[in-house]
Amino acid sequence: MTDAVTADPAAMLAVAVGEARAGRAEGGIPIGAALFGPDGDVLGRGRNRRVQDGDPSAHGETSAFRAAGRLRGYRRTTMVTTLSPCWYCSGLVRQFGIGHVVIGEARTFRGGHEWLAEHGVRVTLLDDPECVALMEEFIAARPELWFEDIGE
Repeated sequence: MTDAVTADPAAMLAVAVGEARAGRAEGGIPIGAALFGPDGDVLGRGRNRRVQDGDPSAHGETSAFRAAGRLRGYRRTTMVTTLSPCWYCSGLVRQFGIGHVVIGEARTFRGGHEWLAEHGVRVTLLDDPECVALMEEFIAARPELWFEDIGE
């Protein structure tokens, strides 16, 4: 991909937030993600597409990871996500050795980011008000879909 942003976490988060907004506009779950290279290049972007595709594995992080395509190594990449990654997506980060995760918020859902940090992944938690609002509004409007998404 040819998009590039600075290595500023807030600028990188803006890419993921754009994906979350697009997912919400499509009637899906507003969680977005993007995978960045060491120079700040956007390698892949995606959003939770469980509803749109009828695919329970189409989380934001997995969609961004798939969009990035194959790389020789992932240690110097950064996964940026609007919401703390669930165990499934945390496992993806560990499996492929992604070195840094930037998280928009962990108030509405606390995933595996502490576990990632315990295993050597650099974690930056931004506590972004827009990310919190996106999820709070969605959970209030569609609680049944939210609980399906988190497996409850």
